[in-house]
Amino acid sequence: MQTHFVDAGRRFECLARNAWIDARQQGDVDAISTRAGREIGPEPKNVFSSQNRSGSLTKSRHSTCTLRSVMTVTDSVDILMITYRRPHYTRLTLERLLATCNENMRVWVWHNGDHAETLEVVRGFEGHPRLHRFHHCPENLRLRAPTNWLFSESRADFVSKIDDDRMMPFGWAETLVTAMQDEPRFGVLSCWHFQEEDYDPVLAAPKMQTFGRHQILRNMWVAGSGFLLRRTCVEQAGLLRDNEFGFSAYCTRIALAGNIVGWYWPPVRQLHLDDPREPLTAIKSDEDLLATLPLSAIRNGVRTRADWIARLKRSALEVQSASIDPRYYSPWRRKVRNGIARITRALRLARLNS
Repeated sequence: MQTHFVDAGRRFECLARNAWIDARQQGDVDAISTRAGREIGPEPKNVFSSQNRSGSLTKSRHSTCTLRSVMTVTDSVDILMITYRRPHYTRLTLERLLATCNENMRVWVWHNGDHAETLEVVRGFEGHPRLHRFHHCPENLRLRAPTNWLFSESRADFVSKIDDDRMMPFGWAETLVTAMQDEPRFGVLSCWHFQEEDYDPVLAAPKMQTFGRHQILRNMWVAGSGFLLRRTCVEQAGLLRDNEFGFSAYCTRIALAGNIVGWYWPPVRQLHLDDPREPLTAIKSDEDLLATLPLSAIRNGVRTRADWIARLKRSALEVQSASIDPRYYSPWRRKVRNGIARITRALRLARLNS
């Protein structure tokens, strides 16, 4: 099973590396979008439809094309990438992230564990002008400690985290920073990581809100990758707490404090390489999935590729239908929901293990 995954990963890595090498030799990193074709996939772009005021569907232009701007010198962005045991993903996603950075953006890398091949990939980027700091933690501290490292030590105007299975589109930060500049009530804005088929315009319509020239799919939280978080919100909310259920709970605290949270729309799409529906994914079989289960898959008792796709689809529907009424997130209601969720997960795991 492990050998099968490694072989799939090496095939993926070879395709990705060859595409990037050719693009570099041509002096045009953007050429990867056309050079790699079917194997490497297109540059992440917005292909979703949006609703106009009459409710009909219209095709939208790519957000990064319509709002790309030059950030002022005061708009600094520090971005964290946490790496672990996936050199084939890390080589592609870290190189793409660095390529998307302008002179006001810096990348911080935290590596969990001692996986030699992944460490070699990360160290290969040392000396890159946009790679600011590298921290190697011999044990796997997962996500909270690295995220708090960035939040506590960065002094940038905005902070962000990009997972090692996310491939960012060019212009993503400029788009989000422009919106943050225009609307000071925005606290957390994020790039969309679900598939086009996961978007339900009827379900999402009540949560679409417009602020000047910007529109967002509003929610009380966003996922922990591809977001842009305002520094003043970090100062207000502090660090991620030990008893919090990840970044989603942290976002909820920020939203309850009066800040606006949501996904920028039309979507600035980050490719989620752990989604088996992505052409770039290394998860081609159940064996591939079991060899490297994503954290969210582990928490939800996922064991097959079909289970994981179904879980991702449910997650997309949940964020589009979730309440944005602050009363719904009162402490006692949250405890009840978390308790029900824990029981549901336990029952699902028990059924799988029986």
